[in-house]
Amino acid sequence: MLESWVAFKSGGIMMLPLSALAVLALAIMLEKIWVYLTQVKLSRQAAHLLESYEFDMVTFQQSLLQMPEQSLFRRFFSTIVDNASRPVWWLESRAADEAQMIEHALSRRLWLLETTVTAAPLLGLMGTIGGMMHAFNLIGANGLVNPSGVTGGVAQALIATATGLLIALVSLFGFNYFSRLQAQTLDDMERLGTRLIDRIRLSKGQSHEAA
Repeated sequence: MLESWVAFKSGGIMMLPLSALAVLALAIMLEKIWVYLTQVKLSRQAAHLLESYEFDMVTFQQSLLQMPEQSLFRRFFSTIVDNASRPVWWLESRAADEAQMIEHALSRRLWLLETTVTAAPLLGLMGTIGGMMHAFNLIGANGLVNPSGVTGGVAQALIATATGLLIALVSLFGFNYFSRLQAQTLDDMERLGTRLIDRIRLSKGQSHEAA
């Protein structure tokens, strides 16, 4: 712990904004983990019904009620089911609007991770420049004024650079991972939503034939 604090102090003033970026990136990733664990859940029963096409709307509505209220899948499918009596073009329009709002909710604050990927190395570079300038200032006309000071300046440069790169790498992996999860979630919603609308369209066609 003491060694970490010494290394932090040796990194110079740029360690403060780098620490703020690290905390921000960690907070965003933890929030995304919580969202995907609690809100992006599709029950196996609902998925099986949609994959099979062999279901009635009452059974599917019961499967929706078994899903958590905060589930984005429940929210999406409920939008379609609640408007099942409307024309198909209306269903498709409402489903597209709801999917767009869900996409916006899933991508919220992801841009901060993307910004951190770029900003952290630049701040580390600023620390590098500051450390090297400090080291060069200790070199006078008669040679080294303070050899230990030169070492401290180089250490500051290396620590700031390494910290910036580490934060950027973690943020990059987090951004790519959650972007992929978002794309996969939206693809599943689009595919299963299309199946649900097709089932409603088929039910309406059968009703018209019976009439």
